[in-house]
Amino acid sequence: MMSFRYRARSVDGSLVNGVVEAYDEFEAVAQIKRDFPIVERITPIKESKKPRIDLNEPLWVPDKSLALVANQFSIMLRAGLPMARVVRLIAEQTSDRLMRRILTACAGDVDAGYSLSQSLEKNGSKIPATFIETVKAGEESGTLELCFQRLESYYSKAHKVKSKVRSAMTYPLFLLAIAVVVVIIVMVKLVPSMLGMIDIIGGELPLPTQILLAISGFCQHYWPHMIAAIAGVALAFRMYGKTESGGLRLARLRLRMPVIGKISTMNAASQFANTMCTLLSAGLPVARVLDITGRVVDNHAVGDSLRRAVVALEEGRSLGDILRGNPYLPPMLVEMTAVGEASGMLEDTMDTVGTYYDQEAEAASNHALSMLEPAITVVMGVLVGFLVIAIYVPMFTMETTVA
Repeated sequence: MMSFRYRARSVDGSLVNGVVEAYDEFEAVAQIKRDFPIVERITPIKESKKPRIDLNEPLWVPDKSLALVANQFSIMLRAGLPMARVVRLIAEQTSDRLMRRILTACAGDVDAGYSLSQSLEKNGSKIPATFIETVKAGEESGTLELCFQRLESYYSKAHKVKSKVRSAMTYPLFLLAIAVVVVIIVMVKLVPSMLGMIDIIGGELPLPTQILLAISGFCQHYWPHMIAAIAGVALAFRMYGKTESGGLRLARLRLRMPVIGKISTMNAASQFANTMCTLLSAGLPVARVLDITGRVVDNHAVGDSLRRAVVALEEGRSLGDILRGNPYLPPMLVEMTAVGEASGMLEDTMDTVGTYYDQEAEAASNHALSMLEPAITVVMGVLVGFLVIAIYVPMFTMETTVA
């Protein structure tokens, strides 16, 4: 609920000032006109109190929680329970802290007479637009149970794909972390002590040993500067990526990279097809579906190109023709979309294509990871070999000299 300050005139023409609570400005005006026929001015009252930030609360609702909540909504609505009771029950049962807070707030609004989609728009800023728009379409078409079933399938699939990629990346990232820790320990602790003894005895050191001494000395004396430089570059890169032009450039660069580019393209195609299928099944018009899809696709360049295509779609051009001019989507996806649109089976076509690109995204990720593991192994082998040569060659030279 929002508070609005208004100025109106009563039936006899006298000026009246007051405050009214409503969901939006239109409802506030309707409430005021019940008592005062002329509304001269209405302004929302901004809350000066900053919302309390819970550091233990997640930053977003994960796909697994969204799938579970959608499944619970579908089951309870099918059982005939009233919406207010359903929202309150699910809020009490969910283990996700953020989802519980959102649904608890929504329960109060639904009790007050607002729809679930309205309360989600107000309280669920961290819930994806796909979820809210599908719920809204289900309410308007009277197929809310079916829409929740579709959402459960959509987010379950998204969770499975992300989990597979995450589990596949665990081992290479573990190897990389171990390699970094070992190199830091060796360079800061082991190398100075061992090479210090060699330096005391004297003699000319071989080139690998001189390089190792120089690197070790630099790390010992300038490690705070190195950390600050890395942090500064990372922060600048992050801030640049949050700007409109910077985000577009980085997204385009990601699509052009040799291995990561294919993964990003397949992932964008999968998100496009699955989101289109889910929203079309909810009964939303194609222009609205394309706009929402552009907002939920991870890659900013792909999403921006889809949102800009909405204007051409509203002007009467077909979706297939519009997508043929998109440089970021795979040709097969574009052609299948055109075929589905021409045959009137766009929803079923997007369902099939979405499953295909889910598999392609997973295969591209697995291929990249299969290349990453031997690369990490080779790099670790080169580092270990360099350390062995740099440390033990002077020792052998020392033994020969002493003998």
